Formats: sequence, C-alpha cells, structure tokens
Amino acid sequence: MRAVLRSKIKPLFFAWAACLTATMLLFPSSAFCGQWDKVAAGIGKQDAAIVYSGSGEILYSKNGYKPLIPASTLKLLTALAAISTLGENYRFETEFYRPPNNDLVIKGYGDPLLVSEQVSAIAEKLAGRISSIRDIVLDDSYFKSPVEIPGAAAGSIQPYDAPVGALCVNFNTVNFKKEGKTYLSAEPQTPMLPTAVEILQKRKIKNGRILLPSDNNEYLLYAGELFAHFFKARGIEITGNIRPGLAEPEKDRLVYRYKSPYLLTEVISMLMEYSSNFIANQILVAAGAEACGPPGTLEKGVGALCSYAKDVLGISPAIAEGSGISRQNRMTAEMFVPVLNKFAPYRDLLPEKNGLYCKTGTLEGVETRAGYIEKNGKLYGFAVLINTPDKSAERVVKEIKSIICSGALK
Repeated sequence: MRAVLRSKIKPLFFAWAACLTATMLLFPSSAFCGQWDKVAAGIGKQDAAIVYSGSGEILYSKNGYKPLIPASTLKLLTALAAISTLGENYRFETEFYRPPNNDLVIKGYGDPLLVSEQVSAIAEKLAGRISSIRDIVLDDSYFKSPVEIPGAAAGSIQPYDAPVGALCVNFNTVNFKKEGKTYLSAEPQTPMLPTAVEILQKRKIKNGRILLPSDNNEYLLYAGELFAHFFKARGIEITGNIRPGLAEPEKDRLVYRYKSPYLLTEVISMLMEYSSNFIANQILVAAGAEACGPPGTLEKGVGALCSYAKDVLGISPAIAEGSGISRQNRMTAEMFVPVLNKFAPYRDLLPEKNGLYCKTGTLEGVETRAGYIEKNGKLYGFAVLINTPDKSAERVVKEIKSIICSGALK
C-alpha cells in the first residue's frame, strides 16, 4: 500500500482506498478519537512521528515512510552497529613499544576516552619500566588519516567538529581561559601545552573549549606533548623530539599495553549523555577497522553500519557518517522501530527523566527525538523527526508522553 502511495502511479481512487484499508488495520480506533490531534498538529509535511507499544502495535504514525534528517538520533544506530561488531565488553587499547634506539613508540587504536587522567596513569605505569626516552614517536596508522567527516565545518573551532584519529587525547579539544596575555588550562588535571598555545594565539577568544585541528598533525603533536608532560612529572627523562612515526612490532619490544577502564557500553553511555560527535565517529571507524581490517576509514565504518542495518534490522538508511552531524544522513520514522527494539536492553545508557529515555538531535532547522516511555512496567517506543524550522520536537514528545501516561491507551 505504501509503495502505491509513494510511487503515485495508481489512480487516485485506488490509492485512497488502499490507504484507508491499511490505516484501519494498523491503527486502533483510539487513533481516530482525537487524542492524537495535538501530536498531529506538531508534524508538518517535512516531519514525521511514530509511536508503538512493547508488543509491536503501532499506536500512531504520520509520514512514517518519509526519509528525513535524523541528526543525533542516528547515534542509536551507530551504537548498535559498534556493539555488534566490537562486542559490548570491548575495551580500547593503546600500545607502547621500545625500539633499540631508546625511542618510545605510542600506537593508538582509536580510544575516544584517552583523557589527561588516563595519560597520567599510563605514565605512572611506565615510570617503573622506563627511565629515559629519546624521541616520542606517535603512531596513528590504525586509522587512515585524515578522516573527513561530512557535515563537520572546514576551519571550525567548535568542539562538535573535532577531528577523528587513532591516537587522540581529551576529545581533540582544549578547555582554556585567558588571564592578561597568558593562556591557562581551565582544567586542573590538564596542563597548557605549546601546540595549544600556538593555536590559541591565532584566535581571538578569551575562554571556552576549542578543537585541535588535524591540518598539520596538531592534535597528534598535542597528544605527544601531553604524554611528555606526564612522563617528565614521573621522572622519565626525554632527550629527543616528538614526531609521527610507525611501530614495528616484529622488531620493537612491547613494554606496555594499556586497556581502557571503560567497556564499550560505558563509552556509549557517555556518547549518549554528551551527544559527542567525536565519540560516535571514533567507535564507527574502529568498528570499520574491526570488520574490514585496518586502516579504519569512514567508508569502512559506514559500510559496517549499513550492513548491520540491512542484515540484522532489515532497514536501508542513507548514511554519510555516524554522529548525525551530516545533513546527508536520511532515516524514516519507521526505521526507528527496529532500531529501538534492538536498543531496548540498553535503554539505561540513555539520559532518563521521569520514565522518559530519550536521545535528542539538533541541527539548524532540525529537531529530533527517539527513545522510550516507561509506564506501569510497560515500554513504549517513539521517534519524532522534525525537519521544519521553528517546529518543536520537544512539544510533540511532551504530547506523546501525556497520552501514554494518561492511561487512555489499553
């Protein structure tokens, strides 16, 4: 029936009759008694919504077949594909090698949560094994560099556009403040480092968080400087330089393999809480490397996600990247039903308030919501995709929750 409506090649009468018949079969009578009127009023021609019960019954749908920009609600699908490919107990690793020349080679594997506290802990471990280092060599070859993310603005300094890489620290961002002419770190656990100062001197910003660009290996060199800072703080002497390079496991001695303290599910919890585009695409590219072999690329990650969507969920969304920042991404509200069904066991990874588990999405002129409403032990799924400027997904979700929590649904 919906194929008939989409193609518009049948006579109008038959299209109308088919639509009416299918609607009567799909929707309970309560859908026509007016209780969904306020929901419908919030859904324009370029918007969509769907609500279903835990038993799979569609309670309400409008424009459910229309491909729309999902924004950050896409992260639900990205998370599922990463769990399927890497495993929910997967832990990111970082390796440390010693060549015969006394260098230290740091090889990254895409850990999105390699932050100052973890780097400090790594330095403490290595201090018992290494007393001096010549060069710090940075190996980010597990991902093909650069990873270009569609939708990330060229030349941007906004943290949500932070570049992706195999060896990154502090989400490829710097949180800073300026006192007089001096730039200072806004985080006590993180020093202000030369690469960051050089970047900030080019900007006329007094405080905040900006990204570390990838144009001239800035984020990679910053990572090396952060490791060097904590190595020195632990008494490890550094006599050489910080430079890119490659580990040679067949010749170099592995002195330490760091495993993240965070399971993949914990990484995803932080991804959902902060809606981090950086984390989303880090795990997507890592999944691509796992599925297709290194180096990880965006194309491999998108391929792994699309294969999962088709083979496991039975849907075929149009995907450009994994965070939802790209306006090239397209999903229908109907596609969110199998996504939400599969994600239901992980719903505690989503932000929750008063029984509403929700992933939000926002781009200019776009507001989206997808998640669950839990009422009296029953779970209801919903997706709201607003692609009309000035319309509110939040208001639509509020009306959906009101209907479900009113007890009118049987």
